[in-house]
Amino acid sequence: MNSDKQSDYEASLAEYSNRSAAIALLRQYRPYLEMIPSLRRPDESLITLPLPIVRLRHPTPTDKERGTGRSEATRLPCDVAILMCDPEWKIKTGVEIFIFIHRPQEDFSDLLGRWRQTQVWLDKDYEWLMPPRYQHMFSEGANTIYPLFVVFAETPERIKRGLQGACLPFVSQTLNWVAEDEIRGDGVMR
Repeated sequence: MNSDKQSDYEASLAEYSNRSAAIALLRQYRPYLEMIPSLRRPDESLITLPLPIVRLRHPTPTDKERGTGRSEATRLPCDVAILMCDPEWKIKTGVEIFIFIHRPQEDFSDLLGRWRQTQVWLDKDYEWLMPPRYQHMFSEGANTIYPLFVVFAETPERIKRGLQGACLPFVSQTLNWVAEDEIRGDGVMR
């Protein structure tokens, strides 16, 4: 695996785990930016979950009547989940956006397959395993899930054409942040 491409992926994953960077990413795809409950208070309007985990519920026919059943924690194949929240009521809304960052050596079928697997898993009843800061929030599954793919200049054109052909939104990212490991202690780039 090319270490430069792997570090681009890792830097992107780390960056989009931050709320303000996730909002900046959504600014590049306006329909999703408009889904943020409050553009005046965007930092209070979304939660970012890197490498998210959900608890899938598998009810048996008799459990459906009682509302019980077996459940299992599953890591979703997306890179970051963005959960929208009402800043006034401090509750999660029904919109969830899933970020898929093009990984090194990943081809179109692999990238698309991660989205399709996410759709299959989230077609069941599920709840989010929330970080401690948000464990008080109602974390049931969404009404609607949306994908957003992040590609790079080095991403093969066939992947971009495939995403266009599948009518899936993507943004082409230029890495303009500097990775911490590229700076020496005195602030000078190596």
